Amino acid sequence: MSEGDVFRALADPTRRTIFEKLSAGAMNASALRQGMAISQPAMSQHLSILRGAGLVREERKGRFVNYEVDPEGLALIARWLAKYRSYWPARIDALRALLKDMDQ
Repeated sequence: MSEGDVFRALADPTRRTIFEKLSAGAMNASALRQGMAISQPAMSQHLSILRGAGLVREERKGRFVNYEVDPEGLALIARWLAKYRSYWPARIDALRALLKDMDQ
């Protein structure tokens, strides 16, 4: 799994919705489909992509499968964002100063 896999997986609005639902707690595919106009095969495909990106993991209990957010996938996103965390405050301060100078 790479950063590109994670961002490609989350680029789809349906997968973002699924991921957000799972952030509230583990669910099976049927529960995830509630309130969504999506077929079971499409849900399975979206979950497969999220699993492949390392964002979701599954736990089998008998014939049922529950899905939940995989913290390792979130750690990958956090590490990527951390690289840019120090960059933005200085850029925003510079923009603020430029706008202040333009107002005067």
